[in-house]
Amino acid sequence: MSNPQQLRYSKEHEWLSAAEDGVSTVGITEHAANALGDVVFVQLPEVGDTVSAGETCGELESTKSVSDLYSPVSGEVTEVNEDVVNDPALVNSVPFEGGWLFKVRVTDEPADLLSAAEYDAFVAG
Repeated sequence: MSNPQQLRYSKEHEWLSAAEDGVSTVGITEHAANALGDVVFVQLPEVGDTVSAGETCGELESTKSVSDLYSPVSGEVTEVNEDVVNDPALVNSVPFEGGWLFKVRVTDEPADLLSAAEYDAFVAG
């Protein structure tokens, strides 16, 4: 598994893109998608919602379990990925491309986000 170097990662297994015009994209990592199993339903925050770093903002339901979705940053949701709502399997098949979850206008970013190498070490235990 290779985590894209340009992204940053949370210990809750979300990834965060670099901001473009103050807006970053959020998704879950391949590690998390594999651990969940086949994702069959996603509940995402709504456009306009305020999310807080480290707080739950949605759910991912798989054939194995229901897991909380955490926001890696604080800010306002500007877009949700309707493709994932309509086809949750995208989270498993393309977690770093078409399987992204939402976009957020970042107002605060915690200092504990991990680089790809740090995240690899974290999941390796």
